[in-house]
Amino acid sequence: MRLKTILTKIHFISGIVLTAFIGLHFFNHFFSIIGPEKHIEIMKLLRPIYRNTISESLLFLAVLLQLCTGSKLRKANQNTQSTPFELIQHWSGIYLAYFLLIHVAAVLIGRYFLKLDTNFYFGAAGLNSFPANLFFIPYYCLGILSFFAHLAAIHNKKMKVHLVGLSPAHQAKIILFFGMVVTLLLLCGFTNQFNGLDLPDAYAIFN
Repeated sequence: MRLKTILTKIHFISGIVLTAFIGLHFFNHFFSIIGPEKHIEIMKLLRPIYRNTISESLLFLAVLLQLCTGSKLRKANQNTQSTPFELIQHWSGIYLAYFLLIHVAAVLIGRYFLKLDTNFYFGAAGLNSFPANLFFIPYYCLGILSFFAHLAAIHNKKMKVHLVGLSPAHQAKIILFFGMVVTLLLLCGFTNQFNGLDLPDAYAIFN
């Protein structure tokens, strides 16, 4: 029981670190609605915060801890999930682990092997190329939705008070709905729904 408590605390703290980065990431991605140039402009302002030796080391450590502790906790709790939000936390956590592994590996491959700037166009490449988008559209959408679903499930578990007359369960449902809206907006922003999109030749890696 003591080991499970320790793992839970490590998972929670590393999750906070990841959530802070993902919050910055989503803030940056919202500017894709205006256009690639604005997205890249904001990215360049934010990169000094997270793309340095200390921040990246902390981020990679947080990902590693999330994967390791999440796997252990999943096994420890696999027979105890009974409520809808417990099941949501369980399955969204599994998908997030899968997403993080692929996403981190893809960024490292893009940066160090393909020698690409992993900017807006790197993320948009798979979403705007057929048939690669048959994989990347559900991959990214489920990744965003899983993040908000996991956040909603944890909020429902830890929140003990009503806010503006809403129970923790209702608050969690609002988080889920917000996640759906964010997913739709980012999908539109990274495709050509708001602006015409021409991928530079260097990023036409799926053509």
